Amino acid sequence: MSRVLVTGAGGPAGVAVIRSLLKRDDLEVFAADMDGWASALYLVPAERRRIIPAGLAPEFVDAIIALVAADGIDVIVSTVDAELPGLADRRGELGAELAAPSAEALHTTLDKWLLMQAVEGKARIPHTELLTQEGAEYDWVFPVIVKPRSGAGSRGVHLVHTRAELEAAAGDTSQIIQENLPGDEFSVDVILGADGHVISAVPRLRARVDSGVAVAGRTVHRAELEDTAAACASAAGLVGVANVQLRYATDGTPALLEINPRFSGSMPLTVAAGVDMPSLAVDLALGRELPHAVPFREIAVTRFLEDIFLPVDEIIASS
Repeated sequence: MSRVLVTGAGGPAGVAVIRSLLKRDDLEVFAADMDGWASALYLVPAERRRIIPAGLAPEFVDAIIALVAADGIDVIVSTVDAELPGLADRRGELGAELAAPSAEALHTTLDKWLLMQAVEGKARIPHTELLTQEGAEYDWVFPVIVKPRSGAGSRGVHLVHTRAELEAAAGDTSQIIQENLPGDEFSVDVILGADGHVISAVPRLRARVDSGVAVAGRTVHRAELEDTAAACASAAGLVGVANVQLRYATDGTPALLEINPRFSGSMPLTVAAGVDMPSLAVDLALGRELPHAVPFREIAVTRFLEDIFLPVDEIIASS
């Protein structure tokens, strides 16, 4: 039996990973979160539930190292962006395998400016400039997108409709300006082996989105989406699981929006389509041989809230 610690048990990605790994009889799954109300804590037995500090807290990594030693953890699976850089920077001290990309790849993917530079020439990207005076003076077709270089979801992303508005905001190198892509958006779950080989790329149409999470969608077989996502993930130097977001440009080709170097909240659809990425990622971390390629089928999903009922004295939070 191998012991796996999954963090971020309160988020959709954490729930998806924990549910996937619980299907295996050769793993003992431990669930962790900063909040005692995190739902997926209660998918595992009480003795495997852990409360940890926030990912940005100074004591976070030390707390994980102590937890790994106390519980005999073999693999750590973090589903939270904020946790990943600190864990990757101290990978050699953790005492367990970390199912996450290298610190260098994380640095690239979590900075959208560096990511676009890494992918340029290897896949289609929207024209991108830093939000400097020089960047604002580029011959843009308005409206354009302005977004933070770092950050998840759509926080801080907005349309700018005029050059005067763009030039008034210039001077903030923590933000970028991008060509506004008009086409449909797709999210592609990708898994790469230890040698960087793409084992599977599963495009998903986000048909309905609520608070940044897809609540309805379907997988699609489109070679240009699979190939573009694979090229972007490879160019970023990723290993393991990542989520590549693409949108069609005016010329009909898919272009990169961003890469989330972690499991997506819609991972259950990818698993149901035939590619159990959480399970594959754990096997990769344990050094086990993975298949060269894993096909998927087209399948649709619509989602709903699900309840977990349990005795009051099992709730870790007191308020």
